Amino acid sequence: MKKSSKISPKIILSGGGTGGHIYPAIAIANEIRMRMPKAEILFVGALDKMEMEKVPKAGYAIEGLWISGFRRDNLFKNINLPIKIANSLWKSNKILKSFKPDMVIGTGGFASGPIMYAAAQKGIPILLQEQNSFPGITNKLLKNKAFAVCTAYEGMDKYFSKEILHHTGNPIRAELFLNIPKRENAKEKLGFDKNKILILSVGGSLGARTLNNAWLNGVQKLIQNDIQILWQTGRLEWDKINSNQELKHKNIQITEFIYNMNEAYAAADIIVSRAGAMAISELTLIGKPTVLVPFPFAAEDHQTKNAQNLEQNKAAIMINDKDAAEKLVDRVIELAQNPIEQEALSHQIKTLAKPHATRDIVDIIEAKLNSAS
Repeated sequence: MKKSSKISPKIILSGGGTGGHIYPAIAIANEIRMRMPKAEILFVGALDKMEMEKVPKAGYAIEGLWISGFRRDNLFKNINLPIKIANSLWKSNKILKSFKPDMVIGTGGFASGPIMYAAAQKGIPILLQEQNSFPGITNKLLKNKAFAVCTAYEGMDKYFSKEILHHTGNPIRAELFLNIPKRENAKEKLGFDKNKILILSVGGSLGARTLNNAWLNGVQKLIQNDIQILWQTGRLEWDKINSNQELKHKNIQITEFIYNMNEAYAAADIIVSRAGAMAISELTLIGKPTVLVPFPFAAEDHQTKNAQNLEQNKAAIMINDKDAAEKLVDRVIELAQNPIEQEALSHQIKTLAKPHATRDIVDIIEAKLNSAS
């Protein structure tokens, strides 16, 4: 751990719309606060998005912009977008004039665009943190204005200049890796048989209908093969699935949301997940055999590109969303019955882990601040 810096910078962090943009920013802010207790930190996000709730809960002030992303599914809903952009740029300039930051850090998403652009126009140093293997529109537009771009994947020089590129990995929730129990103990604590294979299925806080449907269609096959499953349904389908009497079995646990993720990760023998950037960063550190079912409607189909990156490295199995109903359960059972393949996947996914991402990103931030002081 580095000693706290003597400087007391003013730093703005911006990113939002989804947890994949918010939680990296909070992780970076926590590391800055630990090293530089006198630093003043302000978040900038999008009004009415989850950052307006999550950031204050993490202990930071936040300003909201009237901004939204470009809607590809309904072009008519973009009619107010030029007005929103103009308003957000005006408010961003107002925030910069009032707060006078020494640096602005963007973790992606439409929420970060206006403040990052306005900061660059004023000559304020900006750093971009790109979570995905395919950069979002905001970061691509700002790539020539940043002094550093921190990425989670190698080969990102296709999109960003090598001179400013840093392969740091994604900042992740440190609490997931504190006091991790042994696999057998975690299984028993969660109410499972420690001697049976356990599948962990996670589809995001709102759930993943594709995963839910695949398990509904094939969960009896898991029971026939004496395989256990901890199944996170998400909020939207929880009532329907939990009330299904055919799913009442000792090998099946159904939950709307998993709060003790470190225990769930520890207990799992195989993990089935969507392919969001932050989920993948956590999974590389967990190091369990993983099956990824990317959400095909994510912005610019970045989840598919994330999953393909792992598949090409033989670090995970990818099943396309459209094939999941037919193939997911059979492929998971095949993997559960093949300890050699499990070991190979576990080994390969661990090679992609970046456990010191947050530290390394703040090293870059601190070096830039010190060079300017």
